[in-house]
Amino acid sequence: MSKLLKAVDERTKLAGANRLEVLMFSMGKDQQTGREEIYAVNVFKVREVMHVPDITHAPDVPPSVEGMVSLRGTMVPVINLARFCGITPDKEPAVLIVTEYNRQTQGLLVDSVDNILRLNWTEVKVPPPMMANRMGGLITAVTELDDGRIAMILDVEKVLAETGQTVDDPSMFEGLERINRDTLVVFADDSSVARRQIESTLEHLGLKYVSAKNGKEAWDTLLEMAQRAETSGVHLNSRVGVILTDVEMPEMDGYVLTKNIKGDTRFNGIPVIMHSSLSAAANQSLGESVGADAYVAKFDPLELANMLRSVLGEDDG
Repeated sequence: MSKLLKAVDERTKLAGANRLEVLMFSMGKDQQTGREEIYAVNVFKVREVMHVPDITHAPDVPPSVEGMVSLRGTMVPVINLARFCGITPDKEPAVLIVTEYNRQTQGLLVDSVDNILRLNWTEVKVPPPMMANRMGGLITAVTELDDGRIAMILDVEKVLAETGQTVDDPSMFEGLERINRDTLVVFADDSSVARRQIESTLEHLGLKYVSAKNGKEAWDTLLEMAQRAETSGVHLNSRVGVILTDVEMPEMDGYVLTKNIKGDTRFNGIPVIMHSSLSAAANQSLGESVGADAYVAKFDPLELANMLRSVLGEDDG
């Protein structure tokens, strides 16, 4: 299974071209529907794929958390993905996908892995509302395969948030002091969990914001803002203080969005912060190469607040 994976540095080159690779997998045939669906996660976030090792079961954990495994001395929580998604497979999971999100490692139990598919982000679409609402809104994007099947890309950040791997409670925002700037933050993220946390952070900071669910939506919004500013005879940076973008998004990723912004003089003077759960240094370097002014990890409101304070010139609060 290790042949499925490539070096992070090699995969990173895809992102700047609005391309990605996804690892496709199955959770097994659902006994309730008789169907075996295809799901996917971005290969960027996959560290290992292996047969299920011995799992140490632990008390007082969420129902979908199977337990822990020791990987080279590190204890890694294991999430039974089918159980979390409400799927009743016809057999026990046989594969463990080890992933890294926002500096945390966790394992996802699945039935089997298929192969790696290379895509252009333009081929990855926002799911229609009926599909987006499946499994509690866990489907963040979809793509059609050559054989006509639909592969559904999971919002793993939502999985982690709801199994306690990513803390999502009011105490995360304690100690955030307001930023004394009458300005607007434009941000883009395809994860509903991430959007809620960004909104809460900005509200605690007293900053106004406009949100988008992907890079294309954000770019269209920014173009409209730039046109209105030109018509009014003002520079857009007098209205927009910072642009915050996720890296992985359907239709247009954060790298291409940043490149577009930095290539248009109407956005001069507006810093772009990349906000991502892709924590490898190589990804940060790529962000710098397309002109990003800063890079901050997800799910740390204090770190995000400090970065916003810095780029808005409010270091002293």
